[in-house]
Amino acid sequence: MVCSGGHTALYRIDDLLKVTRIGQTLDDAVGEAYDKVAAILGLGYPGGPVIDRLAAEGDPKAIRFPRTLLERDSLDFSFSGIKTAVLYHVRGYQGQARSSEALDPQQVRDVAAAFQASCIDVLREKIARAARQIGAKSIVVGGGVSANRGLRQALEKMELPLRVPKVAYCTDNAAMIAGLGDLLLSAGKTSPLDLDAITFSEIQSD
Repeated sequence: MVCSGGHTALYRIDDLLKVTRIGQTLDDAVGEAYDKVAAILGLGYPGGPVIDRLAAEGDPKAIRFPRTLLERDSLDFSFSGIKTAVLYHVRGYQGQARSSEALDPQQVRDVAAAFQASCIDVLREKIARAARQIGAKSIVVGGGVSANRGLRQALEKMELPLRVPKVAYCTDNAAMIAGLGDLLLSAGKTSPLDLDAITFSEIQSD
């Protein structure tokens, strides 16, 4: 699983050079949802670290936010609903227009904890589904959100061996790119110097 501010996707890896995407986000990436919820709560940017810290001091059962799991066997993700649920909880529905400043510090911690619990439940369930469907032998998680302590603790309880980079490398895109580059070069795979850049959305549409 790759989970970050720009990506939330599941891949089957049969070989270091044979990777197949089997699930992806249909709207917001999980890290993007964290940033937007942090903005709703007035916590600044980036949202992931501060929400993770506050969640450890809050009650995840204080509020029940939705878990969007889509169809029974779906490996895709959707985090726009949880973001909207937090917005309505904090600011009220149409006509109420409350401010996040109306929440006391413990209420902010509880919102952070409940939001994080919802996201982690979805990520863990999707990984479990994928593992069952493809007969996975281990779980590998990367991307900025893999630095999240709550997520790491939840995934460590799963039955399969877990591989997660050291926290220092989870948010280092340069290290990720260099690592892949070294792997491809060692396999004799190179690209010409006139190689054009393409966006992730262009890859998805191919």
